[in-house]
Amino acid sequence: MELGLYTFVENTPDPETGKLLHPSERLEHLLNEIRMADELGLDVFAIGEHHREEYVSSAPPVILAAAAAVTKNIRLSSAVTVLGSEDPVRVYQQFATLDLLSKGRAEIMVGRGSFIESFPLFGYDLRNYEELFEEKLELLLQLRENEKITWEGKYRPAIDDRGVYPQPMQQKLPIWRGVGGTPKSAYITGALGLPMAIAIIGGYPEQFRQFVDIHERGAADHGHSRQPISINSHGFIGETSQEASDIAFPAFKTVMDKIGKERGWPPMSRQQFDASIDLRGANFVGSPQEIIDKIMYQYEIFKHDRFLMQMSVGSVPHKKMMRSIELFATEVAPVIRKETGILS
Repeated sequence: MELGLYTFVENTPDPETGKLLHPSERLEHLLNEIRMADELGLDVFAIGEHHREEYVSSAPPVILAAAAAVTKNIRLSSAVTVLGSEDPVRVYQQFATLDLLSKGRAEIMVGRGSFIESFPLFGYDLRNYEELFEEKLELLLQLRENEKITWEGKYRPAIDDRGVYPQPMQQKLPIWRGVGGTPKSAYITGALGLPMAIAIIGGYPEQFRQFVDIHERGAADHGHSRQPISINSHGFIGETSQEASDIAFPAFKTVMDKIGKERGWPPMSRQQFDASIDLRGANFVGSPQEIIDKIMYQYEIFKHDRFLMQMSVGSVPHKKMMRSIELFATEVAPVIRKETGILS
Protein backbone atom coordinates (compact mmCIF):
# COMPACT_ATOMS: atom_id res chain seq x y z
CA MET A 1 0.00 0.00 0.00
CA GLU A 2 1.20 3.52 -0.76
CA LEU A 3 1.21 5.77 2.31
CA GLY A 4 1.41 9.51 2.45
CA LEU A 5 0.24 12.83 3.79
CA TYR A 6 -1.90 15.70 2.61
CA THR A 7 -2.48 19.19 3.95
CA PHE A 8 -4.32 22.42 3.26
CA VAL A 9 -1.44 24.28 4.95
CA GLU A 10 -3.63 25.50 7.79
CA ASN A 11 -2.32 28.48 9.68
CA THR A 12 -4.45 28.86 12.78
CA PRO A 13 -3.25 30.14 16.18
CA ASP A 14 -0.92 27.74 17.98
CA PRO A 15 -3.08 26.05 20.67
CA GLU A 16 -0.24 26.31 23.20
CA THR A 17 0.84 29.91 22.66
CA GLY A 18 -2.09 31.50 20.86
CA LYS A 19 0.35 32.95 18.33
CA LEU A 20 -0.13 32.90 14.57
CA LEU A 21 2.85 32.12 12.38
CA HIS A 22 3.80 34.44 9.57
CA PRO A 23 2.80 32.68 6.31
CA SER A 24 6.45 32.50 5.25
CA GLU A 25 7.34 30.65 8.46
CA ARG A 26 4.38 28.29 8.01
CA LEU A 27 5.62 27.47 4.50
CA GLU A 28 9.15 26.95 5.81
CA HIS A 29 7.78 24.44 8.32
CA LEU A 30 5.81 22.74 5.56
CA LEU A 31 8.88 22.23 3.39
CA ASN A 32 10.69 20.73 6.38
CA GLU A 33 7.78 18.32 6.81
CA ILE A 34 7.79 17.31 3.15
CA ARG A 35 11.57 16.85 3.19
CA MET A 36 11.31 14.57 6.22
CA ALA A 37 8.47 12.58 4.66
CA ASP A 38 10.65 12.03 1.58
CA GLU A 39 13.78 11.11 3.52
CA LEU A 40 11.86 8.59 5.64
CA GLY A 41 10.33 6.90 2.61
CA LEU A 42 6.69 7.95 2.52
CA ASP A 43 5.19 7.66 -0.95
CA VAL A 44 3.03 10.76 -1.48
CA PHE A 45 2.69 14.33 -0.26
CA ALA A 46 -0.36 16.24 -1.45
CA ILE A 47 -1.50 19.85 -0.99
CA GLY A 48 -5.09 21.01 -1.23
CA GLU A 49 -6.29 24.29 -2.73
CA HIS A 50 -8.11 26.81 -0.52
CA HIS A 51 -8.80 30.52 -0.78
CA ARG A 52 -9.50 31.42 2.85
CA GLU A 53 -7.48 33.40 5.39
CA GLU A 54 -6.76 30.38 7.62
CA TYR A 55 -4.96 28.52 4.80
CA VAL A 56 -1.72 29.26 2.96
CA SER A 57 -2.50 27.05 -0.03
CA SER A 58 -4.17 29.06 -2.78
CA ALA A 59 -1.37 28.03 -5.19
CA PRO A 60 -0.48 24.34 -4.60
CA PRO A 61 1.62 23.94 -7.80
CA VAL A 62 3.96 26.69 -6.59
CA ILE A 63 4.41 25.03 -3.19
CA LEU A 64 4.84 21.62 -4.80
CA ALA A 65 7.50 23.03 -7.11
CA ALA A 66 9.41 24.24 -4.05
CA ALA A 67 8.97 20.77 -2.55
CA ALA A 68 10.34 19.19 -5.73
CA ALA A 69 13.59 21.08 -5.19
CA VAL A 70 14.14 19.62 -1.71
CA THR A 71 12.96 16.02 -2.30
CA LYS A 72 14.10 13.07 -4.40
CA ASN A 73 11.51 10.28 -4.40
CA ILE A 74 8.16 11.27 -2.93
CA ARG A 75 5.27 11.80 -5.35
CA LEU A 76 3.83 15.33 -5.31
CA SER A 77 0.11 15.88 -5.81
CA SER A 78 -2.72 18.34 -5.33
CA ALA A 79 -5.54 17.34 -2.95
CA VAL A 80 -7.63 18.68 -4.55
CA THR A 81 -7.32 21.06 -7.49
CA VAL A 82 -10.70 22.82 -7.52
CA LEU A 83 -11.11 22.28 -11.22
CA GLY A 84 -14.47 24.00 -11.62
CA SER A 85 -12.88 27.40 -10.95
CA GLU A 86 -9.58 26.70 -12.73
CA ASP A 87 -8.52 26.78 -16.37
CA PRO A 88 -7.65 23.17 -17.31
CA VAL A 89 -4.98 24.32 -19.75
CA ARG A 90 -3.15 26.23 -17.02
CA VAL A 91 -3.59 23.32 -14.60
CA TYR A 92 -2.06 20.95 -17.12
CA GLN A 93 0.84 23.31 -17.87
CA GLN A 94 1.56 23.85 -14.18
CA PHE A 95 1.63 20.16 -13.34
CA ALA A 96 3.55 19.27 -16.49
CA THR A 97 6.16 21.80 -15.36
CA LEU A 98 6.11 20.29 -11.85
CA ASP A 99 6.60 16.87 -13.45
CA LEU A 100 9.70 18.11 -15.26
CA LEU A 101 11.10 19.75 -12.13
CA SER A 102 10.50 16.62 -10.04
CA LYS A 103 11.74 14.19 -12.72
CA GLY A 104 8.38 12.49 -13.14
CA ARG A 105 6.82 12.67 -9.66
CA ALA A 106 3.79 14.92 -10.28
CA GLU A 107 0.14 13.95 -9.90
CA ILE A 108 -3.13 15.86 -10.10
CA MET A 109 -6.07 15.13 -7.80
CA VAL A 110 -9.14 17.00 -9.02
CA GLY A 111 -12.39 17.62 -7.23
CA ARG A 112 -15.15 20.09 -6.55
CA GLY A 113 -13.60 21.17 -3.25
CA SER A 114 -15.13 21.58 0.19
CA PHE A 115 -15.44 25.40 0.02
CA ILE A 116 -16.87 27.69 -2.64
CA GLU A 117 -14.76 30.86 -2.22
CA SER A 118 -12.84 30.32 -5.46
CA PHE A 119 -15.97 30.57 -7.62
CA PRO A 120 -16.94 34.21 -6.93
CA LEU A 121 -13.24 35.07 -6.62
CA PHE A 122 -12.59 34.02 -10.21
CA GLY A 123 -15.95 35.08 -11.60
CA TYR A 124 -17.77 31.74 -11.91
CA ASP A 125 -21.49 31.23 -11.32
CA LEU A 126 -22.18 28.68 -8.60
CA ARG A 127 -25.36 27.67 -10.41
CA ASN A 128 -23.05 25.98 -12.93
CA TYR A 129 -21.04 24.23 -10.20
CA GLU A 130 -21.42 20.65 -11.41
CA GLU A 131 -21.43 21.37 -15.14
CA LEU A 132 -18.26 23.46 -14.86
CA PHE A 133 -16.41 20.63 -13.19
CA GLU A 134 -17.46 17.91 -15.61
CA GLU A 135 -16.71 20.00 -18.71
CA LYS A 136 -13.31 21.05 -17.43
CA LEU A 137 -12.42 17.50 -16.43
CA GLU A 138 -13.24 16.39 -19.97
CA LEU A 139 -10.84 19.01 -21.32
CA LEU A 140 -8.10 18.12 -18.83
CA LEU A 141 -8.30 14.47 -19.84
CA GLN A 142 -8.05 15.40 -23.52
CA LEU A 143 -5.00 17.53 -22.78
CA ARG A 144 -3.37 14.49 -21.23
CA GLU A 145 -3.92 12.51 -24.44
CA ASN A 146 -2.91 15.05 -27.08
CA GLU A 147 -0.07 17.53 -27.47
CA LYS A 148 -2.21 19.53 -29.90
CA ILE A 149 -5.87 19.92 -29.17
CA THR A 150 -9.09 21.05 -30.78
CA TRP A 151 -11.90 21.38 -28.27
CA GLU A 152 -15.17 23.23 -27.76
CA GLY A 153 -17.37 23.47 -24.68
CA LYS A 154 -20.03 25.63 -23.11
CA TYR A 155 -18.14 27.51 -20.40
CA ARG A 156 -14.59 27.89 -21.68
CA PRO A 157 -13.49 29.48 -24.99
CA ALA A 158 -12.86 26.94 -27.73
CA ILE A 159 -9.37 25.74 -28.67
CA ASP A 160 -8.56 25.30 -32.35
CA ASP A 161 -5.59 23.03 -33.05
CA ARG A 162 -3.28 24.57 -30.49
CA GLY A 163 -0.24 22.96 -28.88
CA VAL A 164 -0.04 22.90 -25.08
CA TYR A 165 3.45 23.10 -23.59
CA PRO A 166 5.51 21.98 -21.84
CA GLN A 167 4.70 18.30 -22.01
CA PRO A 168 5.41 16.28 -18.84
CA MET A 169 8.19 13.78 -18.27
CA GLN A 170 5.68 10.99 -17.57
CA GLN A 171 3.91 9.68 -20.64
CA LYS A 172 0.62 10.39 -18.90
CA LEU A 173 0.23 12.62 -15.87
CA PRO A 174 -1.63 10.61 -13.21
CA ILE A 175 -5.04 12.17 -12.57
CA TRP A 176 -7.10 11.10 -9.56
CA ARG A 177 -10.62 12.27 -8.80
CA GLY A 178 -11.50 13.14 -5.23
CA VAL A 179 -14.99 12.08 -4.13
CA GLY A 180 -16.80 13.15 -0.97
CA GLY A 181 -20.33 11.84 -0.64
CA THR A 182 -21.90 11.45 -4.08
CA PRO A 183 -22.39 7.96 -5.56
CA LYS A 184 -22.86 9.51 -9.01
CA SER A 185 -19.33 10.94 -8.82
CA ALA A 186 -17.95 7.51 -7.94
CA TYR A 187 -19.62 5.97 -11.00
CA ILE A 188 -18.42 8.71 -13.36
CA THR A 189 -14.88 8.37 -11.99
CA GLY A 190 -14.89 4.67 -12.80
CA ALA A 191 -16.50 5.28 -16.18
CA LEU A 192 -13.65 7.65 -17.07
CA GLY A 193 -11.08 5.05 -16.05
CA LEU A 194 -9.70 7.25 -13.26
CA PRO A 195 -8.39 6.33 -9.81
CA MET A 196 -10.63 7.57 -6.99
CA ALA A 197 -9.72 9.20 -3.68
CA ILE A 198 -12.48 8.93 -1.06
CA ALA A 199 -12.44 11.65 1.59
CA ILE A 200 -13.68 10.11 4.84
CA ILE A 201 -13.72 12.83 7.49
CA GLY A 202 -16.90 11.90 9.34
CA GLY A 203 -19.37 9.10 9.94
CA TYR A 204 -18.49 5.43 9.75
CA PRO A 205 -16.03 4.28 7.07
CA GLU A 206 -18.03 1.17 6.20
CA GLN A 207 -20.76 3.48 4.87
CA PHE A 208 -18.36 4.38 2.05
CA ARG A 209 -17.85 0.79 0.84
CA GLN A 210 -20.62 1.35 -1.71
CA PHE A 211 -18.47 3.98 -3.42
CA VAL A 212 -15.81 1.38 -4.21
CA ASP A 213 -18.44 -0.97 -5.64
CA ILE A 214 -20.02 1.81 -7.71
CA HIS A 215 -16.60 2.93 -8.95
CA GLU A 216 -15.77 -0.61 -10.05
CA ARG A 217 -19.15 -0.93 -11.78
CA GLY A 218 -18.59 2.33 -13.65
CA ALA A 219 -15.19 1.09 -14.82
CA ALA A 220 -16.53 -2.32 -15.91
CA ASP A 221 -19.51 -0.79 -17.73
CA HIS A 222 -17.13 1.29 -19.85
CA GLY A 223 -14.47 -1.32 -20.55
CA HIS A 224 -11.89 -0.23 -17.98
CA SER A 225 -9.97 -2.42 -15.57
CA ARG A 226 -10.14 -1.86 -11.83
CA GLN A 227 -8.63 1.51 -10.93
CA PRO A 228 -6.74 2.34 -7.70
CA ILE A 229 -8.54 3.59 -4.59
CA SER A 230 -7.17 6.00 -1.99
CA ILE A 231 -8.67 6.65 1.43
CA ASN A 232 -7.97 10.20 2.65
CA SER A 233 -8.67 10.95 6.31
CA HIS A 234 -7.82 13.25 9.19
CA GLY A 235 -5.40 12.06 11.84
CA PHE A 236 -2.42 12.52 14.12
CA ILE A 237 0.04 10.09 15.72
CA GLY A 238 1.58 10.36 19.17
CA GLU A 239 3.75 8.15 21.34
CA THR A 240 0.57 7.13 23.16
CA SER A 241 -3.13 7.38 22.47
CA GLN A 242 -3.55 10.00 25.18
CA GLU A 243 -0.73 12.15 23.86
CA ALA A 244 -2.06 12.03 20.31
CA SER A 245 -5.56 13.00 21.42
CA ASP A 246 -4.38 15.80 23.68
CA ILE A 247 -2.30 17.33 20.87
CA ALA A 248 -4.85 16.86 18.09
CA PHE A 249 -8.11 17.83 19.80
CA PRO A 250 -7.47 21.58 20.28
CA ALA A 251 -6.36 21.93 16.67
CA PHE A 252 -9.29 19.90 15.32
CA LYS A 253 -11.72 21.89 17.47
CA THR A 254 -10.39 25.25 16.26
CA VAL A 255 -11.00 24.36 12.63
CA MET A 256 -14.24 22.43 13.03
CA ASP A 257 -15.83 25.05 15.26
CA LYS A 258 -15.05 27.78 12.73
CA ILE A 259 -16.53 25.78 9.88
CA GLY A 260 -19.40 24.71 12.09
CA LYS A 261 -20.27 28.31 12.93
CA GLU A 262 -20.50 29.07 9.21
CA ARG A 263 -22.60 25.99 8.44
CA GLY A 264 -24.79 25.77 11.51
CA TRP A 265 -23.08 22.91 13.33
CA PRO A 266 -22.69 22.90 17.13
CA PRO A 267 -19.18 23.22 18.63
CA MET A 268 -17.14 20.01 18.75
CA SER A 269 -17.02 18.41 22.19
CA ARG A 270 -14.22 16.21 23.48
CA GLN A 271 -16.73 13.38 23.71
CA GLN A 272 -17.55 13.70 20.00
CA PHE A 273 -13.85 13.83 19.14
CA ASP A 274 -13.08 10.74 21.23
CA ALA A 275 -15.92 8.85 19.51
CA SER A 276 -14.48 9.75 16.09
CA ILE A 277 -11.10 8.17 16.87
CA ASP A 278 -12.20 4.71 17.95
CA LEU A 279 -11.66 1.79 15.58
CA ARG A 280 -14.86 2.37 13.60
CA GLY A 281 -14.62 6.17 13.60
CA ALA A 282 -13.40 8.37 10.77
CA ASN A 283 -10.34 9.98 12.37
CA PHE A 284 -6.90 8.34 12.66
CA VAL A 285 -5.69 9.72 15.99
CA GLY A 286 -3.70 7.52 18.33
CA SER A 287 -0.53 5.58 18.99
CA PRO A 288 1.33 3.89 16.11
CA GLN A 289 -0.27 0.53 16.93
CA GLU A 290 -3.74 2.05 16.98
CA ILE A 291 -3.12 3.62 13.58
CA ILE A 292 -1.88 0.29 12.23
CA ASP A 293 -4.98 -1.47 13.55
CA LYS A 294 -7.27 1.13 12.03
CA ILE A 295 -5.63 1.15 8.59
CA MET A 296 -5.86 -2.64 8.50
CA TYR A 297 -9.49 -2.53 9.68
CA GLN A 298 -10.33 -0.25 6.76
CA TYR A 299 -8.19 -2.31 4.38
CA GLU A 300 -10.52 -5.22 5.04
CA ILE A 301 -13.41 -2.98 3.98
CA PHE A 302 -11.92 -1.23 0.95
CA LYS A 303 -8.84 -3.20 -0.18
CA HIS A 304 -7.50 0.24 -1.07
CA ASP A 305 -4.17 0.92 -2.74
CA ARG A 306 -3.26 4.17 -0.99
CA PHE A 307 -3.86 5.87 2.35
CA LEU A 308 -3.27 9.58 2.90
CA MET A 309 -3.51 11.25 6.30
CA GLN A 310 -4.12 14.94 6.97
CA MET A 311 -2.23 15.61 10.20
CA SER A 312 -2.66 19.38 10.11
CA VAL A 313 -6.36 19.79 10.85
CA GLY A 314 -5.59 23.09 12.50
CA SER A 315 -2.10 24.06 13.59
CA VAL A 316 -0.05 21.91 15.94
CA PRO A 317 3.48 22.78 17.12
CA HIS A 318 5.99 22.08 14.38
CA LYS A 319 8.17 19.73 16.45
CA LYS A 320 5.14 17.63 17.34
CA MET A 321 4.10 17.51 13.69
CA MET A 322 7.57 16.34 12.71
CA ARG A 323 7.44 13.61 15.34
CA SER A 324 4.02 12.47 14.11
CA ILE A 325 5.38 12.19 10.56
CA GLU A 326 8.39 10.25 11.87
CA LEU A 327 6.16 7.78 13.71
CA PHE A 328 4.01 7.32 10.62
CA ALA A 329 6.99 6.63 8.38
CA THR A 330 9.10 4.51 10.71
CA GLU A 331 6.61 2.58 12.87
CA VAL A 332 3.34 2.47 10.93
CA ALA A 333 4.37 2.31 7.27
CA PRO A 334 6.66 -0.77 7.43
CA VAL A 335 3.97 -2.84 9.14
CA ILE A 336 1.22 -1.78 6.73
CA ARG A 337 3.36 -2.51 3.68
CA LYS A 338 4.20 -5.96 5.02
CA GLU A 339 0.62 -6.78 6.02
CA THR A 340 -0.94 -5.65 2.74
CA GLY A 341 1.76 -7.23 0.64
CA ILE A 342 1.81 -4.12 -1.55
CA LEU A 343 5.28 -2.65 -1.46
CA SER A 344 5.75 0.93 -2.64
